Amino acid sequence: MINQETPYKTLPSASKKAWRIHNGIWALIIWLVPLGLGVLLFLEQYVPIWIFVASLGLALLLTILLLVIIPNIRWRLWRYHIDKHEIDLEHGIFIIRRTLIPIKRVQHVDTRQGPVLRSYELADVVISTAATTHKIPALNESTANQVRSEISTFARKAKEDV
Repeated sequence: MINQETPYKTLPSASKKAWRIHNGIWALIIWLVPLGLGVLLFLEQYVPIWIFVASLGLALLLTILLLVIIPNIRWRLWRYHIDKHEIDLEHGIFIIRRTLIPIKRVQHVDTRQGPVLRSYELADVVISTAATTHKIPALNESTANQVRSEISTFARKAKEDV
């Protein structure tokens, strides 16, 4: 179990930049709706002006949420702790989720990098158990490798003790 004095580790601040790029791609997709409505309005198809204006406002609001607010909140609320008995993950924006993964249940651990994470020298640590996978997102590459090795070592020792 986690000792109450043991602090959780947090994600690096560069993770916010990577999440903003990822969310920016979604924001571009969202902006296709008002763009499409604007084209229809320009071509004098029947599109009420209020629907076009409402879609612009909604796209703007969602873009601000995705690019400014959510990455900051997500970064501030993501925490993890690893010891020889368990991995403790805590995250969430509206619903805070805490997951305890017993080390002896870990089957394998790997790191993953997409192009956005690679550009910021970040990597995800993916922890697989028999039931599911868990992820510690956007750690510095060196930290991700260290975490992967640490979990792997703890899991190997836990399996030897059984």
